[in-house]
Amino acid sequence: MVPQTALPTQSGGQDDLRGRDPVAPAASEATRLLCAGVYLDDGYRDAVIDELYVHEERIAAPSYGFDAARVLAHALRARRTELAWAAGVVALWVFAVLLTGGVFVVLVGPCLMLSIAGWLRGSSRRPPLYRRIPAFLLRWYGRILLALILAGLVVTAFGFDDSEGSGGSGGYGYSGSGGYGDGYGDSGPFGSTDSFGANDLFGPASELSLGDAGTAWGILALFAVLTAVVALQRGQFARMLTSELSPQQFANHAADPAERGQGSRFGRLVRYIRVEQHAPLVMYNASQPFCGAGIPYQPWNLSVELRPRKDSTPEAIDNAKIIHRIVPLVEALRIPSPHGSPQLAAAVRDRLRELQTDECVFLPVTGLTRRDQAPYDPVGFEAHRSGAVEEGGESRRHFLRIRVGGWSEEVVVTVFVRVHTQGGMLMLEVAPHVLLPVRQLFQDADRIAHRHRNNNWFGKAVWALTHTPRSLGRALESLGRGAVSGWKMLTGGSGGALPDGPARSVRELGSDWDASLFQDMDINRYLKSVQDRVAAGVRLALNEAGWQTDEFEQKIVNVGSGGVFIESAHGSAIGIGDKNTVTTNNNSGGSGSSNSNSAGKNGGARSGKA
Repeated sequence: MVPQTALPTQSGGQDDLRGRDPVAPAASEATRLLCAGVYLDDGYRDAVIDELYVHEERIAAPSYGFDAARVLAHALRARRTELAWAAGVVALWVFAVLLTGGVFVVLVGPCLMLSIAGWLRGSSRRPPLYRRIPAFLLRWYGRILLALILAGLVVTAFGFDDSEGSGGSGGYGYSGSGGYGDGYGDSGPFGSTDSFGANDLFGPASELSLGDAGTAWGILALFAVLTAVVALQRGQFARMLTSELSPQQFANHAADPAERGQGSRFGRLVRYIRVEQHAPLVMYNASQPFCGAGIPYQPWNLSVELRPRKDSTPEAIDNAKIIHRIVPLVEALRIPSPHGSPQLAAAVRDRLRELQTDECVFLPVTGLTRRDQAPYDPVGFEAHRSGAVEEGGESRRHFLRIRVGGWSEEVVVTVFVRVHTQGGMLMLEVAPHVLLPVRQLFQDADRIAHRHRNNNWFGKAVWALTHTPRSLGRALESLGRGAVSGWKMLTGGSGGALPDGPARSVRELGSDWDASLFQDMDINRYLKSVQDRVAAGVRLALNEAGWQTDEFEQKIVNVGSGGVFIESAHGSAIGIGDKNTVTTNNNSGGSGSSNSNSAGKNGGARSGKA
């Protein structure tokens, strides 16, 4: 516990050290990386558009340290760009088939195989064997088949002839008159079947007609054009990341072209999102009230009897008074410790200096008939706050919300504190939540763009050549996803549906599954600091009002170390957290111990690391 006398105040010459305001959410690094992520991950982009644009009846989840509206703007822009490139690629494939009299279709089979192999494997880092094995086999079958076809095209285009083969076939058994002869003979379409066995391996695929030398040159030229299109698409993405999505330019929100020319629907939804995402009133879905705050990180609660001290007449104590006592102690974490000079103290970069506190009210969305009916205005919120702080209701709940954003808002710790007095008892509920770092792929966006732009021409050509075979499958998939999304908007009836709470958070969807050791250490430090001050505030509020604090002090032994260790005043003990060992003395003088996992996997999101 921290004595009251040891806490610095926020007045008396400390104004310059109160703390720092965090970076504006729309310009934060987390926002920038999520905006880059919609260009890198098709699935993430579709999820963002589906949640914030297609389902316009859903209220936006709270956005801690980022701007969901700006992410949506880039997601829509990325989809439009991708659909334009996809339409161009498909049109080029159709044009190539028509221009070559249908011969270009020989490339469709292996190219689709490679696309299907990528779909089978999925985007997981370690896909299961039942996906990995068929994807591996199909991928290599498609690669070998495509390599053989391209080799045959090169042979045909340069007019190489095997006098022992099948009459000017260039190794593919093609006759000069534009058709196959009576058969391949002993040599087969790929040379000697005794030594190569291509017919046995590929069957009918080896009997594809590649036309004459002119047709072969046309196919190779059109394939080169496709490769150039793939290279240009990648180059556009790299230029975007190194210009408007660069750390230097992204900070200028007003100059971002993604939000211009998006249409009336986008403008209407952005106005809703920017009000909802940072409002102290949280309209929630009953199935996941803390959507947007991240994963639960070992929530805990305790209750104590309110007993008057013998040496004083206790004052009436309510929830508002306790919250009022907690807030100054928590906000004092912003103030740096003495460093010998104001300049040294002002140079402290600890993220606790950017700690934010506010009171929020969770209100179920049930009952609204329109999305704009939610009482986000100051008068409406104050009415709900003043009513919820003392009522202890089930659906409408009042919380003190304490937030610390670390690592450029990539690691966000939010602690929800609820105090309630009822029946001569005080109940304290603490629900920490953590937003883990943005996905590693999104963090690598700058490196990917820089590597591509600074690669030599040969490296860029090889990259484009290896990705061209999948261009048709990816283009068809992109057009299909765009059509499905458009169909949902036309037929789903979301515009006239009753308002609903958020189903998903775009920040949570863009989070990784783990944090680094440094980030883990910071998460624990933020939580321990905040929870200790919360406990100190409750104790001081009880003491100042003339109530006993012995039971409370006995129950809270320590805040941290993987959870909260709570010991009762009568010899029994409860351990909340992962793998806690609790030892108590019973009334008979014996001792006993037990292992408690009451937080477990549900209560602690990062089991064993807290």
